[in-house]
Amino acid sequence: MVSTIETRLPTGVKDFLPIKASKLEYLQSSLRRIFNRWGFRLVAPSPLEDLAVLELGLGEDLREKTFRFDDRQSGRLVAFPPDITPQVARIAATRMQEMPLPFRLCYSGRVLRHTEQRLGKDREIYQSGVELIGLENPEADAEMIAMAIEGLQAVGAQDFTIDIGQVEFLRGILSNLEVPVLQAQAVRTAIASKDLSNLQKLVKTLPVEDRQREELLALPRLFGGKDTLERAAKVVTNDISRRALDNLHQVLEILDSYGVEEHLTIDLGEIRGFDYHTGLIFQGFLSGFGQAVCSGGRYDGLTARYGFPAPATGFSFSLLNLLFALDKNLESQVDYGSDILLFSAGSDKAPAHRLATVLRKQGYSVARDIITRDRQASLTYARRMHFRNLLVVEQDADNLTLLNTVDGRETTLNMSAVLAGELHL
Repeated sequence: MVSTIETRLPTGVKDFLPIKASKLEYLQSSLRRIFNRWGFRLVAPSPLEDLAVLELGLGEDLREKTFRFDDRQSGRLVAFPPDITPQVARIAATRMQEMPLPFRLCYSGRVLRHTEQRLGKDREIYQSGVELIGLENPEADAEMIAMAIEGLQAVGAQDFTIDIGQVEFLRGILSNLEVPVLQAQAVRTAIASKDLSNLQKLVKTLPVEDRQREELLALPRLFGGKDTLERAAKVVTNDISRRALDNLHQVLEILDSYGVEEHLTIDLGEIRGFDYHTGLIFQGFLSGFGQAVCSGGRYDGLTARYGFPAPATGFSFSLLNLLFALDKNLESQVDYGSDILLFSAGSDKAPAHRLATVLRKQGYSVARDIITRDRQASLTYARRMHFRNLLVVEQDADNLTLLNTVDGRETTLNMSAVLAGELHL
C-alpha cells in the first residue's frame, strides 16, 4: 500500500490543474494581445526586490502586506512584491531615463500579499496590466478605460460595468475638514460603504460649516450616470472638486468617441486608493460577481519617489477574479485538449514515431501512447485526458484509423496521404 503524505498548501495559494491552468493562460494571452494592439511593450519585473527600494513605491496598506525575509548573500531585507505597478515605476525611473516619453509598458505576473486568515482571501494574485507613463492629459485616462473595456470583451465578458471616480473630488471636500484623525477615518469609512445613516450621525458631531456638511452628506448619493456630474456640481463649491468634475467631463467626452458609454457608471463617493491615486480612478465589475476584476487610475507621484518625476496612469486585471467570474463561459473559448493520441497496433513503433514527427511539423499536437495496452483502453485514456482523436497505426503500417473521441466517428486513412499533409481534423 502506498503511503500518502501531507500536501496541504499554505493558506491563500492554489494549484491549477490543466483545464483551469489553460483558462488562466487564455485570459493572460488574450489580454496581452489587446495591450500589444494599443502599442504597449512587455516588461518582466524581478520576482524579488530590495525591501527598502520597494517600499519607496508602496502605500502603508501594501507595506503591511509585504512578505519579507533576510537575504543570506547581501545581509539585507528583500521582499516579494505585493503589486507590480511600483516595480514598473522603478524600472521606468531608473532604467529608461534616456528613452523618450511616454512609456507604454505592459506586464503579467504574480504577486504575494499577507492577508487576514479569517477573511479567506488569496495571498497570491495574478495580475496583467499596463502603465502609461509621461502623459497627464484626459485622453490618457480615457485610453485606460477604453482598453479595459476592450480587454473584458476580448475574454468573453458581456454584462459588465466600469465604475469611475475621481479622488481629487473627494480630496477637495475632505481636505478642509479640521477634525481629529479618528473622526476623519470614520467619515471616510462611512463614505466608502455608502452608509448614509452613520455618516449623518458622524457629521452632526463635526465642527464644520453647513456647506461642508451638505457636501459630505451628498457623497454616498453621487452615483449613477452622467447626470451625477451635474448633481455634484450643484453641491460642491471648492475649486479642487470643481476641477475634478471638469476632468471627468473631459474624460467622458473622449470615451463617447470610443462608443463605450453603455458600460460606464460614475461613483464620486469611491474612496479606494485615496492616499495613493492623484486623479481619475476606476474599477470593472461583472454582473453577479461581487469583486472587481480590474482596477486602476492616475498616480502622478509614484515615479518621482524613484527620482524621475512623471505623470502616470494605468490599470491591471485580477486574473483569478476573471477566471472565477467567467469559468463556465470559458469552456467554449479555451482549447485545453490535444489533437491526437497516437496508438501503434504493431510491434514496430518506428512508423508511429515518424508519423508523429511529421504531424507535429504540420502543426498538430501529438502524443504517442507508449504504455502497452489494447486499443479500447487507449481510447478510454484519450477521452479522459481530452485528446480529440485517437489515430491508430494498423499492423501493416500502411493504413491508419482515425477515431473521434467525442462522437465516435471512425475514418480509414492511408499513411502516405497523411504524411503528405492530407489529414484535416
